[in-house]
Amino acid sequence: MGATVTAVSSNSEYSFTKPNRESITLLAGLGVEGDVHAGVTVKHRSRIAQDPTQPNLRQVHLIHEELFAEVGHEGFEVSPGDLGENITTRDIDLLGLPTGTLLRIGDDAVVEVTGLRNPCVQIDNFQGGLLKQVVGRDEAGTVVHKAGIMGIVLRGGEIRPGDAIQAELPDEPHRPLVRV
Repeated sequence: MGATVTAVSSNSEYSFTKPNRESITLLAGLGVEGDVHAGVTVKHRSRIAQDPTQPNLRQVHLIHEELFAEVGHEGFEVSPGDLGENITTRDIDLLGLPTGTLLRIGDDAVVEVTGLRNPCVQIDNFQGGLLKQVVGRDEAGTVVHKAGIMGIVLRGGEIRPGDAIQAELPDEPHRPLVRV
């Protein structure tokens, strides 16, 4: 069947969770139309406090639906939009993609992957103990971030649940995802 969008979410106000929508519209160079995090420069409060002129590498947040089942086995209940993502996906290894991957979503939209979401304490405010589920360590002791990936919009378009996602890897050597 291939990679698909399972839900889309946006919020015009600062809030940890984002309500699900029938569709969202991506705007080239900005992000999700009407979303509080859309813009050319950083919109996340912690980033604004550091330097409000930084480019916004976090215009779109994507998270894999499979994470919800994983944390569900540990007793947490998480649904699309709950962790603040704009696009919830299925059947694509978002965390395994290299930096610079192009995600072609739906008929028109293209998102360039910029890095990993840097999860914060707000996740524990949402559900106590959840942060340890989305940030952990692998067998080698390396920190693993599971709370999704971030991207910038190269080409806009409308996105709906059920839309196909195609990943186009960048030229090698591939650069692994790092927190942005």
